[in-house]
Amino acid sequence: MENARLRLGFATLRAPDDGVISARHVQPGQVVQTAVEMLRLIRKGRLEWRAELPEADLIRVEAGMPVQLQGPDGSPVMGTVRAVSPSLDATSRTGTVYADLPDPGALRAGMYAQGDLVLGERSARTVPEQAVVERDGHRYVFVLGAGDIVAQRRVQTGARGGGVVEIRDGLQDDDQVVTQGAGFLTDGDRVRVVPAGDAG
Repeated sequence: MENARLRLGFATLRAPDDGVISARHVQPGQVVQTAVEMLRLIRKGRLEWRAELPEADLIRVEAGMPVQLQGPDGSPVMGTVRAVSPSLDATSRTGTVYADLPDPGALRAGMYAQGDLVLGERSARTVPEQAVVERDGHRYVFVLGAGDIVAQRRVQTGARGGGVVEIRDGLQDDDQVVTQGAGFLTDGDRVRVVPAGDAG
């Protein structure tokens, strides 16, 4: 009887946690070998996001950093970096970042999702993207001067995102910048200043 119970125990699969079976690689009655994957379980419905990063970016990522993905319906999905690969792929020179997604929303296992890793926070001077004009390989903005005359100002830009551009050099805190129609202006043009709500 004890031998029968032992054999029955070998034939019974028990999941380590609640969840959903996402893949099955064996059939009922099939004899399997040791170390063969039989089932894949999504524990408690939670998903993991994996990202391949080049070595220059991988070294800047640490466990615990926040991650923001974009779901297939456009909604944001928040996560946290769980682990960072300790080694790189010898061919691609990339490493893997693993992030837990406690509330995956519309994301499903096997989907591709674009994500942003939040590496840190800092203060920055920014202007709307449409305020920056690129001419002759340089970037400029138009600053309002006396008599509503604009001056073309060369600037050094930095990071972009969320419809704004970081200005690293070339602007002062109290400068007023043309945000609409800057591409049609030249240095010394006169403009008419209107409230932001009436700019359309």
